[in-house]
Amino acid sequence: MFPTHRPRRLRSSEAMRRMVRETVLTTNDLIYPLFAVPGENFSKEVVSMPGVYQLSVDKIVDEAKAVWDLGIPAIILFGIPADKDDEATDAWHDCGIVQKATEAVKKAIPEMIVINDTCLCEYTPHGHCGYLEVGDLTGTVMNDPTLELLKKVAVAQANAGADIIAPSGMMDGFVGAIRAGLDDAGFTNIPIMSYAVKYASAYYGPFRDAAESAPQFGDRRTYQMDPSNSREATRELLLDIDEGADFLMVKPALSYMDVIRQVKEASHLPVAAYNVSG
Repeated sequence: MFPTHRPRRLRSSEAMRRMVRETVLTTNDLIYPLFAVPGENFSKEVVSMPGVYQLSVDKIVDEAKAVWDLGIPAIILFGIPADKDDEATDAWHDCGIVQKATEAVKKAIPEMIVINDTCLCEYTPHGHCGYLEVGDLTGTVMNDPTLELLKKVAVAQANAGADIIAPSGMMDGFVGAIRAGLDDAGFTNIPIMSYAVKYASAYYGPFRDAAESAPQFGDRRTYQMDPSNSREATRELLLDIDEGADFLMVKPALSYMDVIRQVKEASHLPVAAYNVSG
């Protein structure tokens, strides 16, 4: 009695395996995060993530060139401003650090895709992702006023040459607000990569060291998702799709592979997975 079906026939050689491989990962699938800081010829290693650096804009350009030469098509920029304030001024000012880095990279490597993280936690002294009530020590961000601020940030980033806007603050309606802001400013062709499914997580610790964005009090559990919820992920992604998202992201990646699969099955949009602090 010999087997009728022999799956091993399609594993007989490397060429055969390559021909029928279902999942392929190439440099085309990668996005490289970079952390921009003021100054010149400045490089500071992040202690909790060896090999990751805060870089001045000139160093950002050098790193982006190296990444491009490796065949990686895109970077995502995070900014650490010289000064922080409750209005997150450096996030939306024309001379903001991410805007400067974006302009420099696009001038040096016009073909590279430059994604801008569109959030406020790096730019506020309290480290939360938007406006807080006066005297609030819980970190409960005021949703709707923050949307207006995010619109300003997205338009400033688009003006600087960003190819993709990536809002990460998990405000309700943030994709729709940013889409409206971009469209009103004439940037109808700039896509939005939404952090659609972003869980509250201790994995962000080293990343927050890199971005200097740790909350100074409270936590982010009133706006980032509860790790116990997976069905809520579908609700979040469908809302973002309805508001005009062009990409969906799951963050953090490694501990939510089931959710990544769920998001992929629920949508035809490209899905990004942020392997934060990995």
